[in-house]
Amino acid sequence: MNGIPNIRHLRAFREVARRGSISQAAEHVHLSQPAITQAIAKLEEEVGTPLFERRPDGMAVSAMGVLFLDRVERALDRLRTGTREAVRIGGRKGGLRGVADFDQLLTAAQIRALAAVADAGNFSLAARTVGISQPTLHRAARDLERLAGMALFARTAAGIALTPAAKALVQHVKLAIAELEQGFAEVGEGLGGDTARIVVGSMPLSRPFILPTAVNALVRERPDVQFDVLDGPYDDLLHGLRHGEIDVLIGALRDPLPIEDVVQEPLFEDPLVVVARAFHPLSRRPKLTLEELAGCQWVVPRRGTPTRDRFEALFADGPPRGLVETGSQILVRGLLLGSDRLTLISAHQIRHEHELGLLVILPVELANTERTIGLTVRRGWRPTATQAHFLDLLRAAGKQAVSPVPRP
Repeated sequence: MNGIPNIRHLRAFREVARRGSISQAAEHVHLSQPAITQAIAKLEEEVGTPLFERRPDGMAVSAMGVLFLDRVERALDRLRTGTREAVRIGGRKGGLRGVADFDQLLTAAQIRALAAVADAGNFSLAARTVGISQPTLHRAARDLERLAGMALFARTAAGIALTPAAKALVQHVKLAIAELEQGFAEVGEGLGGDTARIVVGSMPLSRPFILPTAVNALVRERPDVQFDVLDGPYDDLLHGLRHGEIDVLIGALRDPLPIEDVVQEPLFEDPLVVVARAFHPLSRRPKLTLEELAGCQWVVPRRGTPTRDRFEALFADGPPRGLVETGSQILVRGLLLGSDRLTLISAHQIRHEHELGLLVILPVELANTERTIGLTVRRGWRPTATQAHFLDLLRAAGKQAVSPVPRP
């Protein structure tokens, strides 16, 4: 989507769709009939297709208009929820007075400014990101504060920070933007093109098999679909998901659920295993004890990760000497292949190396190490047809990964 559509145009479109008449809609959005006509024409130009069928008895929403209307409704509802939440948190203290339902007067420039400053933490960087001058962006941000009747931005030593009210507002603003982006994508699909963009938050356990399998399958069917795969700490990915910047997270699920506005869907259980290079001296043993393992050198995940916690529980009397700590799977692989080190890792993560005969699973019984691998999405999220199909492909890949590596 090329920018955020004019919010007044979206409201005009919704009212005309509800009432089937430009004249009746004009009474409710406080615009003249010619202004509404121009607004609809401009929006249809942006969407790339007629949103209405013009009839003698009024305006009937077209098939593409029905698709887009649902997303517009959801986006405007997000803005309304966000502004009310901001007022509840901000309280409009200090004598500031704003518009009661200020979502009705929000502009695309103000929304763009809020989202950009939230990401950049600086007015100048935010202006550069959205391609406008710093004074223009600063003016839009301050206009939003006056409209809201509360402080939204606070200067700190590190730059510009959002107030608690602004943080609540920006989450819903970004979700509204995501709904509109999905609306444009759905119309594109309906018109026979499919240039959808799917943003995936990828956790380590999804990368060796599930995600590549599903991506390759979708691209074979729909070669114009674009993917943006993001990795990083779980908390950062969860933040992106909850703010509409990520469509789906794939990886180890959390128990308990981290927050109530997301939903988790399990795909399969993945055990932890002790792994070494092929032809490792211990690989010829029929069974190994913890004492034998304690005498080896290990490469282990960093502290605070579930796998590291399990490793330390195994060697509660004292860890092996000469540990190498790393979060890099590439380094883990290199250290294992070039030495007699061992590691504790998800069976799923070494699937390919095991199939190629590079790494082996040592005969060690580890009880209760299974982790649930699955999908995390926003509660109430409605995927586009392409996104829904991608989720189905992820589920299919999950079924293939139920037993990713046979035990020796």
